[in-house]
Amino acid sequence: MERNVVGWFEIYVDDMKRARAFYEAVFQVTLSNLAPEGDASGLQMWAFTGDPNAGGAAGAIVYMEGCKAGGNSTIVYFSCADCAVEAARAVANGGRIFKDKFSIGQYGHIALVHDTEGNIIGLHSMN
Repeated sequence: MERNVVGWFEIYVDDMKRARAFYEAVFQVTLSNLAPEGDASGLQMWAFTGDPNAGGAAGAIVYMEGCKAGGNSTIVYFSCADCAVEAARAVANGGRIFKDKFSIGQYGHIALVHDTEGNIIGLHSMN
């Protein structure tokens, strides 16, 4: 079976309530709780809905003791109809622009934003 190179992603956060509000507002989705029942470690996982038979990768925002948000070198790109729309929503919900929407030639456009936790996320659209 052929699969996308990225099969799962996790974005580590320091404040789950704030991060959930940000991602749900920017992408207009409801995240699902994935934390194991009865887990006393304090692990919190809230997943983006996904279909294993669809394109792209599923993933979650995660709070785990010892895994600080921000300062990492991984950028997860979210697919958008127009990445400028989600970039504007990011700013309206406590994030900030790192790089406004720009062309990447035949591959469309991207924008880079900081989430409320200090992570940089990528936004990609074909227009």
